[in-house]
Amino acid sequence: MSAKPFSFPIKVIPADIDFMGHVNNARYLNWVQDTVLAHWQKLAPAEEVASKAWVALKHEITYRKPAFLHDDVIAETVLERIKGARSFYNTVIRRGEDVLAEVKSMWCCLDAKSHMPARISREVARDYFGIDTRKPSPDA
Repeated sequence: MSAKPFSFPIKVIPADIDFMGHVNNARYLNWVQDTVLAHWQKLAPAEEVASKAWVALKHEITYRKPAFLHDDVIAETVLERIKGARSFYNTVIRRGEDVLAEVKSMWCCLDAKSHMPARISREVARDYFGIDTRKPSPDA
């Protein structure tokens, strides 16, 4: 079973540009958040989207190259694994073939009403995201 990748186009706008003339590093984290949330909203069933919310727990970002105003940028993300209420994403931000940034992030799924951690069902993880949440066998 293979996780389903998701691509999210990004438009670099003047507000993204810092005093050095390129996209401010903090904007990359906004792009990751936008991408992960769009991934969930696009692939998950409507009732799951309505009943769940997401908060970021951790981001590890490696900046490779700067982005500039009017660049055609795309974020490609994949949900690599789910453990309990936590989801682990890998996102690569590109301009053409150039990798601008690589981001590993951990997110917590919450019940939208109680704001308590909530698990994604095995069926949703498997059927909509291509993730097997079963524990590997001792032989694996």
